[in-house]
Amino acid sequence: MSSKQFFCKTLQFSVIVTSIGYGYITYDLVLTVSKMLRNTVRFCYKAVKLNKLVLNKIVPPAQKCILIPNQRRNFMTSLPRSMFVQTQETPNPNSLKFLPGVQVLEPGQTMDFPTGQDAYCSPLGKHLFRVEGVKAVFLGPDFITVTKVDDETEWKLLKPEIFATIMDFFASGLPVLNEGTPNADTQVNEDDSETVQMIKELLDTRIRPTVQEDGGDIIFKGYEDGIVKLKMQGSCSNCPSSTVTLKNGVQNMMQFYIPEVLGVEQIEDEQDLVVKSQFRKLEDKLKHKEATPKSD
Repeated sequence: MSSKQFFCKTLQFSVIVTSIGYGYITYDLVLTVSKMLRNTVRFCYKAVKLNKLVLNKIVPPAQKCILIPNQRRNFMTSLPRSMFVQTQETPNPNSLKFLPGVQVLEPGQTMDFPTGQDAYCSPLGKHLFRVEGVKAVFLGPDFITVTKVDDETEWKLLKPEIFATIMDFFASGLPVLNEGTPNADTQVNEDDSETVQMIKELLDTRIRPTVQEDGGDIIFKGYEDGIVKLKMQGSCSNCPSSTVTLKNGVQNMMQFYIPEVLGVEQIEDEQDLVVKSQFRKLEDKLKHKEATPKSD
């Protein structure tokens, strides 16, 4: 007797015994119910056998146990939520470079947000400024540089929140920029002199890629009387070694390739000066408040 026949007989016997025990079901009804149950079991047995046959044709028996785990694992790794964000130190101890592993801006483009108000055009920038302790945000082609407020703020407290913010943002599908144009200062114009064209080309090909590796950028602001005017952004803006970088690195390279260049000068916009002045006033106010003894 096969397992199917044994199962059918067991069900039939159970129904008969139960019916006789209660005494209110006729023998004809018992036979009818038993026949229905037998047909149902036969149908289920054929369905299970058919499913096993189809599964064996699609997936070899050795792979059946890993089919669903593999599918689940591949699906999870394709989600932006499971992206792996790396960090890279910069010459500026208060700035840290975050590498999300996805494109942030177009190749060669950068955006600088010294304050939260400047990030009005960037949903990513606005999300990062909501993290307490973030002072400035700088976006590059494949990286995000975050500058903290001061030396007392510890990266080990900031990094988890920044990691979560970056992953949540890219999982949301929002654009990095709603409006605004990335830096295009080195684009050659028709009215540029030959010297200015050479300066822009040198910045684009030799200098900016190296500076962007450190999480910053150098913006061309003008050329006058042999002096190249540049502006530091990102991790380079408040870096202690930015002056050395300009003089020993950028200026020497400029003078080597372009004899017309007499020197390099770092300039700051009026807005940057105002921001720095307000920040210093806030720092002085906080220090004065901490130094003032509390009255009982």
